[in-house]
Amino acid sequence: MASPKIFGIVLAGGEGKRLMPLTADRAKPAVPFAGNYRLIDFALSNLINSGLRQLVVLTQYKSHSLDRHVSQTWRLSGLTNSYVASVPAQQRLGKRWFAGSADAILQSLNLLRDEKPDIVVVVGADHVYRMDFSQMIEAHIESGAGVTVAAIRQPISLADQFGVIEVSPDDPTRIQAFHEKPEHPIGLPDSPQEVLASMGNYVFDADVLMDAVLRDGETPSSNHDMGGDIVPDFVSRGDAAVYDLNRNDVPGATDRDRYYWRDVGTIDSYYEAHRDLISALPVFNLYNRAWPIYNQQFNAPPAKFVRDSAGNLGTTIDSIVSLGSLLSGAHIERSVLGPWATIDSGASVVDSIVFDYVRIGQDARVHRAILDKEVIVDAGASVGIDPAADRARGFTVTDSGITVVGKGIRVTR
Repeated sequence: MASPKIFGIVLAGGEGKRLMPLTADRAKPAVPFAGNYRLIDFALSNLINSGLRQLVVLTQYKSHSLDRHVSQTWRLSGLTNSYVASVPAQQRLGKRWFAGSADAILQSLNLLRDEKPDIVVVVGADHVYRMDFSQMIEAHIESGAGVTVAAIRQPISLADQFGVIEVSPDDPTRIQAFHEKPEHPIGLPDSPQEVLASMGNYVFDADVLMDAVLRDGETPSSNHDMGGDIVPDFVSRGDAAVYDLNRNDVPGATDRDRYYWRDVGTIDSYYEAHRDLISALPVFNLYNRAWPIYNQQFNAPPAKFVRDSAGNLGTTIDSIVSLGSLLSGAHIERSVLGPWATIDSGASVVDSIVFDYVRIGQDARVHRAILDKEVIVDAGASVGIDPAADRARGFTVTDSGITVVGKGIRVTR
């Protein structure tokens, strides 16, 4: 039997309102992460590492930087009909935006009709994780179901934060019910204190996916959402399977980071995901050479750590520092610095995330903050030290006290 033809769709059209102001000028999947990466790099790396070679990225809002990143970074050989293509809203069904993730696929069915795949893998673009989709595809084929939903085990106490999958007591690979953020969840048969949370990744038989989105498009009451409408329709017909991430064996994974998955859709979760990277034994390990996360190759010199003009030493502890960065007699601790960051003498950056081309002046203090691209912090100025003062200056401050400074803003004393 010939191997099935696999096609990948990355859903990258969301507005990302909960990540404002980081999404004020870019799509959510284009938000920088871990210094050199963009959020979309994790989804695409997983698909490429899993052997998929025909991938499309469905974009919509503020997509320029995302489209540019995909075109510059994700170039495959056309000799073997391999590609990663950015596909904006085409308005093939009328002059309107995508009404939801299912509608995005409906309006892009020409892509499936052209390639004629047997199986379609549909993933989100804003999660941080490692996963071998080839193993999930094999499980999907064995199940005989129309759709297989990837799921990760979570404590039952967190069930109200996720879409929760209830499995059949007779067959733990079959979905019996799907509950959106349930208040009274039911634990797993083999682990009553855990639930299966949907990861937003799906494997479909191509023909049933096309039929499902066509029917959904004709349903006025639908929200046209993959997780909220399409999957429950399959569940109601007994045609949905679940793939527990515990079954997935990613090369190079350690016991500590083997089943890591994080939705970084809010400022707090985005910040905490960075915290997961920087410990000596990280919860998510960027340094797995057997399953690399690919990114744009910057034309930049190595990071440089030097004494200041008075000969004072700087210190960098439990941090990630990207290419092109220059640290001169500064103190960096538990932080992530993006490319071409410049930190001057006596400055202190602690528990913070710094994007590209940020300049932090002499004796400035940055604490529990996220600084977007091209922010300048003047000498002696501070960010994140006084949340009330930061709010008064118009900066975003989360309930947990993380200060976010938008792109290109100058922070004065």
